[in-house]
Amino acid sequence: MKPAVDVVLPCLDEAAALPGVLAGLPRDAGYRAVVVDNGSSDGSAAVAARSGATVVHEPQRGYGAAVHTGLLQATAEIVCVADCDGSIDLAELPALVEPVREGSADLAVGRRVPVQRNAFPWHARAGNAVLAAVLRHRGVQVRDLGPVRVGWRADILGLQVTDRGFGYPLEVLARAGRAGWRIREFPVTYHERSAGTQSKVTGSALGTARAVRDMLGVLR
Repeated sequence: MKPAVDVVLPCLDEAAALPGVLAGLPRDAGYRAVVVDNGSSDGSAAVAARSGATVVHEPQRGYGAAVHTGLLQATAEIVCVADCDGSIDLAELPALVEPVREGSADLAVGRRVPVQRNAFPWHARAGNAVLAAVLRHRGVQVRDLGPVRVGWRADILGLQVTDRGFGYPLEVLARAGRAGWRIREFPVTYHERSAGTQSKVTGSALGTARAVRDMLGVLR
């Protein structure tokens, strides 16, 4: 049976986090997890499969590459994209899906509400604030780049996002804003990432600075 909602989870070495993340999926509401393995060396794909997820592989490294492959492989009309490092509770997804389903939002995005001191380090918070300010200057009224995004699959693919790296979320928001989409933010609980996983972007102040530089390059 066709799933009501596909949850695309780009994955690179998240074996330690996946069982807990997938256990939070709202299974009774027709949600299906699509884990896109982006070249993991820790057995993430096997862990995801054992936990009941649909697993696809994307050999081209990059967050955007993994997300794009997940969207192409999804079959549900509504798709969610979320991090699978344990920082996001997938049980909160229905609060973002419903506004899209009922037609009051074209794109629903999560705004992080940290519940632990180390969940959102100062440098990551600062980098996020800079990028969100740039988007607001361009008319996209968001306070967060959004670790969670929900929309209609066909419409998101229709944005023709080209970035295949970490600039993907920024480009989605920028293109959606230019297209006149109704973008709504909703608070999502933000946890410290699972032990045994490592941030690909915000693990250090230098890493955050590089990511911000690259993301700003997307807007140029």
